[in-house]
Amino acid sequence: MPQLPRLPIDPQAVTRQFARRAPLDAPQFLYGEIAQRMLRRLSYIRIAPHDILDAGCGAAHALDPLRARYPDQHYTGLDACGALLDAARERYAARPGFWHRLRNKPTPKPDFRQADLAETGLPDESLDLVWSNLALHWHPEPHLVLQEWRRILRNDALAMYSSLGPGSFRELREALAEADPDTQPMAFVDMHDFGDLMLQVGFADPVMDQEIITLTYKTADKLLEDVRALGGNPHTGRRRGMPGRAWRERLVRALERRRHADGTIHLSLEVAYGHAWRVAARRGVFGDLPVTTFKRAQPLEAGKPPPRVVPRKPDEET
Repeated sequence: MPQLPRLPIDPQAVTRQFARRAPLDAPQFLYGEIAQRMLRRLSYIRIAPHDILDAGCGAAHALDPLRARYPDQHYTGLDACGALLDAARERYAARPGFWHRLRNKPTPKPDFRQADLAETGLPDESLDLVWSNLALHWHPEPHLVLQEWRRILRNDALAMYSSLGPGSFRELREALAEADPDTQPMAFVDMHDFGDLMLQVGFADPVMDQEIITLTYKTADKLLEDVRALGGNPHTGRRRGMPGRAWRERLVRALERRRHADGTIHLSLEVAYGHAWRVAARRGVFGDLPVTTFKRAQPLEAGKPPPRVVPRKPDEET
């Protein structure tokens, strides 16, 4: 079994940062918009899933939109952050949701579970659809996540996800390099690498595409507020502790120097979308194609960071 290096992402930092942002309503300006774009892509695919996993569900903001599309589904929301799952249970498990109240018959009760995306604990071949909105890039070993999705999906079932790509936060990265060159921003995986990984773990016919979304801001403070709402920086080489006022002022000045002719500051987001089918075997010209089984990275020695994985630079050709 091959072993890929871990991305320089601290999963405990991811969990802590999202716990502080529960119930994650503020960043729905992006998460909700990307979910709608995923749903539009899903509308072109002929599928009628009954058992759906929302992988990295957060506070389950996708539950009602998915119920609108598939009202008889059995929804399982999975996340590593207990605080977000508590918010989801309070919001949906204790009282009926919007689509539940509109229907003339009961809507199946959602199930929420806390687990790592790469170790869900769900039975083999038990799902018809894995849906994951802007969650995959938070995991240090996304190849294991894709492998897990294949395990829990039935034959001819679908995995669909979105994630941020290496072109994200380009302007902020440049400003940060001026203000604090010693800290490391978050690393992102290229969509082509995700497509290759899906093929290696046994998915078929992966469809990958990406778009650049540009957010515009009148003030650097508002830009930083939105970036913080989206989840923070879990890089293992990030600056530890709370930055001081002088650090923030340097970063704001660096952002101010990037104002455009119309007076706004831009923030680029590279959003990658992917979907692929789970099949029993993939056929090639000379027969079945091999399926790669990855194993987890070896436990790290105390005090040693995980291996660096260098993502594609934002200005490279895709």
